[in-house]
Amino acid sequence: MAPISRTLVFGLIISKASAFQSPATFNNPSTRALVAPSSSAYLTSTKKSTNNNNNNNPTRQPMARRMIGSILDLLGGGKSQGMISPDKALPGRSTKMANISGLRHYVLGTKIEEVPEGYEEAVFANGCFWGSEKSIWRLPKGIHSTAVGYCAGYTPNPTYNEACSSMTGHTEGFRVVYNPAEISYVDILRMFWENHDPTQYMGQGNDRGSQYRSGAYYFNDDQKRLIEASKEAYEKALGGREIMTEVAGAADYEKYGGFWYFAEAYHQQYLSKPGARPYCSAQPQGVSLPSFESWAPKDLQEKYKPTLPESFWAKHGPVRGCSVVQLSNEPIPESSY
Repeated sequence: MAPISRTLVFGLIISKASAFQSPATFNNPSTRALVAPSSSAYLTSTKKSTNNNNNNNPTRQPMARRMIGSILDLLGGGKSQGMISPDKALPGRSTKMANISGLRHYVLGTKIEEVPEGYEEAVFANGCFWGSEKSIWRLPKGIHSTAVGYCAGYTPNPTYNEACSSMTGHTEGFRVVYNPAEISYVDILRMFWENHDPTQYMGQGNDRGSQYRSGAYYFNDDQKRLIEASKEAYEKALGGREIMTEVAGAADYEKYGGFWYFAEAYHQQYLSKPGARPYCSAQPQGVSLPSFESWAPKDLQEKYKPTLPESFWAKHGPVRGCSVVQLSNEPIPESSY
């Protein structure tokens, strides 16, 4: 039997997936109980109103696309499939993602596109972006906004369907806009490492394919050096298991049209929304990143020293297996550690 192309298989599966096309909330009481309620004033006001952002419209569609993407990766040979080449990636489009301009964070209430003066950006990827994003917006201070999107690929302005096909080169990532005067870059970096299994190749858990690969992306030389040094330290902490995380500069992707593209509005802060399915594929190993002083370059230690104490990590740090979906949507109170 002749091999079946990924594009043809993808088209056939999509054409038969009509059951996943219309919005449907999840009303299973046992499932709903896993999503902790929030007391956020912004959350309360948003839930009572409607808007034009489609910001509270979780559907079955994301899970269908996620499943299809993993099936296609298996049909394509799993690990051997690797990354698509830029010349074979989908062409994309010049139009930006709809309903993102002016969109406010569902929990924090801030505009997810803006970067206030003096604030900085960080972008990481560690499997399913829903749980990854939640672990960061819950940090107790310094987080202006978080968002999910498609990064480090070749197709301009991809859609979720396209990214899940592994034919755009993107991985599911999360973007953090933070105040470096309140929280250090290395606090966010530590959460990234500890919140997944970076030794897995092209996937996390049941989510397989280049769109779920681990990635740490830098915007300046300091970030690059901190990522590389912490990677080496965490690899040793994991017993010498090779870390497969992609390390690359955001500027490397400008030649393909851009590095970061916001995902659809319904994906933003997905796990905080009514009816959201409590899904997370990340595989935290329950292993702590060694002390900052033991691995950080000497000339960066004063500028980037952690702001979150060890008491925070002892109480709120990731444990083995993905549990963030069961936690409150609210930022962690500083008084709790």
